[in-house]
Amino acid sequence: MLTAIETTGTINADHRIELDQRLPENAPERVRVIVLFDEDTDINEVEWRKAIGANDVFEFLSDDSEDIYTLADGMPINEK
Repeated sequence: MLTAIETTGTINADHRIELDQRLPENAPERVRVIVLFDEDTDINEVEWRKAIGANDVFEFLSDDSEDIYTLADGMPINEK
C-alpha cells in the first residue's frame, strides 16, 4: 500500500530536490517521487532533447540489431 504526502520544494543547483517541510519521522528510506511543474515553466526544446539524449531508456536504439530496415524496403513516396 502506498501513502501519499504532498509538499513543495525547490530544485537546487545540483538538480536535487530540497523539500520545504520535513518528512514524518516514520517515513521509509526509499520513496517514489512525482515531480510536477507549473505550466508556465515549460522546458525548452534544447533542454528537452538533451534530457532525452542522456536517458538510458533510449540506449537500445544504438544497438545494430535495431536497424532492421534498408533503403530497399518499402516503396518510394511520389512527391507532387
